[in-house]
Amino acid sequence: MGQTVVLLAVLAALASAQPAETRPEAPAVFQLARLRYGGGGDWYNDPDAVPNLCKELNRRTNIKVSEDEAHISLTDDRLYNHPFLFMTGHGNVSFTDEEVKRLRHFLETGGFLYADDDYGMDQSFRREIRKVFPGNDLVELPFDHPIYHQVYDFDQGPPKIHEHEEGRPQAFGIFIADRLVVYYTFNTNISDGWTQAHDDPAEVREQALRMGINIVAYFTTN
Repeated sequence: MGQTVVLLAVLAALASAQPAETRPEAPAVFQLARLRYGGGGDWYNDPDAVPNLCKELNRRTNIKVSEDEAHISLTDDRLYNHPFLFMTGHGNVSFTDEEVKRLRHFLETGGFLYADDDYGMDQSFRREIRKVFPGNDLVELPFDHPIYHQVYDFDQGPPKIHEHEEGRPQAFGIFIADRLVVYYTFNTNISDGWTQAHDDPAEVREQALRMGINIVAYFTTN
């Protein structure tokens, strides 16, 4: 608990969503972590996605991060050293009872989880996150939420990067008091646009990177 709170205080003091050229350079203060989960889903999907996003964060903003991602399970002793968790995948997600307790405590004490459905994890993710917060449902975020206007403006909410389902892209959140602790994107697959593996057009990748920057910037400033 203490580690998370202290690190968040450092982030708030040193990180900003302002363009890098307008502010003095700050040292790298944290490392994004990919969540290693059980159940059979490919938590390791697109291994270059987060490093690519981190390179753009370092290049475009004064939010300085390690360009290597950590791999963390919910029972890892290092969990609280990595207050920003990212998870994605195509398959099943399953948390043990201990992992449910750990994730709840992690989020209640300052942690943040960004989950991006890469087509196939939606049903199991919703089931498992309901175990973490049984009385706190995922709610769709309005387009005027600050996460869509942190560095770049997304007046229609999250961008569509890959088409997986009929309909528009959606993003949901779980709040503790007024603090967004879980941000979940569905039918958009933002993190696919952080990698070059899918040969997306440059303008599509740019939208994905901009939204990724917004997500991290929101975490560091709220």
